[in-house]
Amino acid sequence: MRSHSLAKGTRLGMSVESTNPPSNPPRRRTGIVKLAISVPEEDMSYPVLVGTGLAERLPVEIKKRHPQATRVALISDDNVMPLHGERMANALRHEGLEVTAHAIVAGEASKTPEQLLRLVELFVEAKFTRKDVVVAVGGGVVGDLAGTAAALFMRGIPIIQCPTSLLAQVDASVGGKVAVDLPSGKNLLGTFHFPSFVLIDPLALKTLPDRELACGLAEMLKHGLLFSEEHADAVVAASETVFARDSEALVNLIATSVALKSNCVSRDPREQAPGGRGRAALNLGHTVGHALESVSNYELRHGEAVALGLVAAARVSERKGLCGPGLEDHVVAALRQLRLPVDLDQWLDDERAPKIERALVNDKKREPYRLHYIALVRVGEACTLTLSPAEIIALLRT
Repeated sequence: MRSHSLAKGTRLGMSVESTNPPSNPPRRRTGIVKLAISVPEEDMSYPVLVGTGLAERLPVEIKKRHPQATRVALISDDNVMPLHGERMANALRHEGLEVTAHAIVAGEASKTPEQLLRLVELFVEAKFTRKDVVVAVGGGVVGDLAGTAAALFMRGIPIIQCPTSLLAQVDASVGGKVAVDLPSGKNLLGTFHFPSFVLIDPLALKTLPDRELACGLAEMLKHGLLFSEEHADAVVAASETVFARDSEALVNLIATSVALKSNCVSRDPREQAPGGRGRAALNLGHTVGHALESVSNYELRHGEAVALGLVAAARVSERKGLCGPGLEDHVVAALRQLRLPVDLDQWLDDERAPKIERALVNDKKREPYRLHYIALVRVGEACTLTLSPAEIIALLRT
């Protein structure tokens, strides 16, 4: 990142930090890309494996990494279980593991404390011990719910993430954040519970609807906007290839996004860097995005809300003078190519803007009355602003 004078940083009320992560290139071996995600000062490092047909290796990987496990809880939803979960459960049983399979109702509405307790009770009924494992097969909701239950049961048992949506493959399954929603806001009840390993199989995307595929592209574009203009351009250029479900092309795109995110996570695994620095950079587009999800009563998909949040971040960046003109237009054009919503203004009318402001008050990234808001100096270079919810709404509506 270019250097900024203290005077400029002070005048803009921002703390500027390089978001270019250290190099951690993915390694391809026998058709599988392997990435190592480190958790400094903790014995919690874990691999992410990306490759076509990789889901078939789940029993082998469990046996290798958890040889003492005798029971597996395979958690999915009622959309994914018949497509992928039942086959994976049968493969685990074939290897002599006792499998408890459970499908939740698909959708954000299932990510509740009540469902969380139901899963914990399920582990108790199945006589799980600390040697047994939980496998999440599905999108971000399944990964969050199963991961939180695994974190809490007996103070923590292993969680294995097998994401089947593009959004979960490049974001939710990687990083160790798990949570459920409360009526007052999204992901307010949660913890950090790093997976034992992550298996990413692009073949699972063959059955994913276009709308859900686009949601994953929003997060991939976010990684590029934060860390790599080259990756941002590659994601947009490959959009038609992605929607054609070209699994081999997807391997490299997914692996690059995961590598960019994992390098950031490894530097600040529990998001403790001060002033919105470190891992908090990954919240680009999410401050406004989470508020929009809540105000829409989750009719907006997460990736769609993040897309609108990226438009908001570009607009705030321009109006605060952090970047040159044209960034918002550039982001909007990219999102349109990725088949994502871009009309932020329809959410900023006199009726909904106050609701968004109230939702921002419950954002997890806040200090008293202020938020750490991730903005952009340019594509590939981010900075942190400290703004109140009212200031954010005013900047967006100006």
